[in-house]
Amino acid sequence: MKKGYMKAAVFKDIEHIVIEERPIPECPSEGVLVKVNACGICGGDIRNYYNGLKDGIKDQIMGHEIAGEVVEVDPGVRRFKAGDRVALAPDVSCGECYYCKRGQVNLCENHRMLGTHFPGGFAGYIAVPKIVMERGFIEHIPEGMSYDHAAFGEPSSGVLACQEYNQVSYGDTVIVIGDGPVGCLHMEVAKARGARKVIMLARGRMKQAQKFGFEYIFSNKDPKEATNKVKELVGPGADIVICAVPNTAAQQQALELVRKRGRIIIYGGVPKSNPMTTLDSNKIHYDEIMILGAFSYPCTGLYHALQAIHNKDIHAEMYVNGKVSLDNIVNGMEMVTSGQAIKVVVDPWM
Repeated sequence: MKKGYMKAAVFKDIEHIVIEERPIPECPSEGVLVKVNACGICGGDIRNYYNGLKDGIKDQIMGHEIAGEVVEVDPGVRRFKAGDRVALAPDVSCGECYYCKRGQVNLCENHRMLGTHFPGGFAGYIAVPKIVMERGFIEHIPEGMSYDHAAFGEPSSGVLACQEYNQVSYGDTVIVIGDGPVGCLHMEVAKARGARKVIMLARGRMKQAQKFGFEYIFSNKDPKEATNKVKELVGPGADIVICAVPNTAAQQQALELVRKRGRIIIYGGVPKSNPMTTLDSNKIHYDEIMILGAFSYPCTGLYHALQAIHNKDIHAEMYVNGKVSLDNIVNGMEMVTSGQAIKVVVDPWM
């Protein structure tokens, strides 16, 4: 590779990623330049690969679960110095809209993301501009934590925020529909928060999920059969059902499993081509069921997630079980979708 250049995985169009040599970006004014040492493949990256980036954006470097080393710092930056190890998360808020003014930065009306509106982490380096330094997420990595595990801080952030907001607590019965990294995270975090009974409905990655030692895992290949088995276990129903899969069928199943005055949490987006769902509104009405969405995390989200991993409340080593080079990034996505791995990390220097 030519001096001053880096390798990058560039999204050109749906199902079309090209590995290119691009100039290493300059350190931005009042920003930092980070050498990327790990970038996790998110379920959102996979959806974007097959469905396209938001706003029809193309010719963009994807990847937003980022960990690396600061290699250059603009003189206007005081919080970081060259050699610092940092983790980044994607969301960038405007700071000016109705929601930002109320501290609800995840609901920003002008929400932008690394890997979509700004170049992301599937590259050797990422330039972090002033707006991201001020309105995004960049945190020091705790001492002794690997880059791979620090990159897992981003998906952990949303799960922690979701369960905090929905007050998962001691004595609760929680059902998680989904056996991917997010589903496993919800199981682990619910247990850490004191839930009495935590149940997973799994499909293609059931064997991976079983390695966590969760007490209750049921196959969801036949949803009707799985629903009947779980009903026998939960009596009047679960306090909280978390839909951690990108399909609307899980939302319908959740309605059969939640108790009266229970909560259904829709965690994670579904394909833009088919976002509509049909739910029994009479059951919602008469059973006083709450159905809520959960997206992203507050300004402290990434910091708290890194601390949870550092404190072993979240066991990152159980999730990160695949690593690929930039050249094999599509293979890495296939490892996730096939269930071969729970979480795959891209190493741009392999």
